[in-house]
Amino acid sequence: MTRHTAGQEPDAGQPPATDRTPYTGAVYGSLLSASVIAGASTPGPYPRLQLVLLLLCTGVVFWAAHSYSALVGDRFLHTSANWREIRHVCTHEWPIVQAAVAPAAAVAISPLFGMGLEAAAWLALGVAVVQQVVWASAAVVRAGASRRVVLTAAAVNLALGLVIVAAKVTVQHV
Repeated sequence: MTRHTAGQEPDAGQPPATDRTPYTGAVYGSLLSASVIAGASTPGPYPRLQLVLLLLCTGVVFWAAHSYSALVGDRFLHTSANWREIRHVCTHEWPIVQAAVAPAAAVAISPLFGMGLEAAAWLALGVAVVQQVVWASAAVVRAGASRRVVLTAAAVNLALGLVIVAAKVTVQHV
């Protein structure tokens, strides 16, 4: 996605500068959440709480890493560091954390449906994969992509999610 500064005209075919919904972070965060759920082993006295905290903390750590790398790797090379720019970058990357909330909530409410920990993890993984597909599809729809591109984006993101599902199945059988 091309970023524009004030007073600069957007490129033809690009969404207007005011349309800055950060779908990339949401897609990435959903994939991250699915990875955490698939690989998490949660032995301990409160395994469900541990999984919820692991999801949220991992989202925060990756958000901080993305924000820092965007600032150091891109922004600071071209602009001076100031609190406004730091706040802007951190806000832009916040969907990484937000993407961890729905899978964590799925784990947290799973006892209301009589689910054990393993079923809760599968529920959370399903939520993460579904939201990944939805965020990716929303991004390309918002960009004005054709139906074929929307379907391709959905299929690619579903395939990525299914790779994580396959990894979870494989790890459980090892």
